[in-house]
Amino acid sequence: MRGQSSRERSVVNITAVQSATLAAIGYDSTLGILQLEFRSRAVYRYCGVPGGVYDALRAAPPKGRYFNLAIRGRYPHSLVPGAESGGLGER
Repeated sequence: MRGQSSRERSVVNITAVQSATLAAIGYDSTLGILQLEFRSRAVYRYCGVPGGVYDALRAAPPKGRYFNLAIRGRYPHSLVPGAESGGLGER
């Protein structure tokens, strides 16, 4: 993948989830990067996310609520270029 740094390719363990807000989540425990794919198809990466936050998101019954309470606005994030097609994600 030309033009992408190793950090952009680092997210592992992408898992589909049952959620009205999220389609899939992934986490790189070495770098603390959380990747979220929203139902809109927008994909964001959040940096510096502790493993416990990822574990709690995986276990949360309303994942969208947990995202809004514990992740949104708390960690630096970026939109993954070319991965989005909608508009939910980070509004």
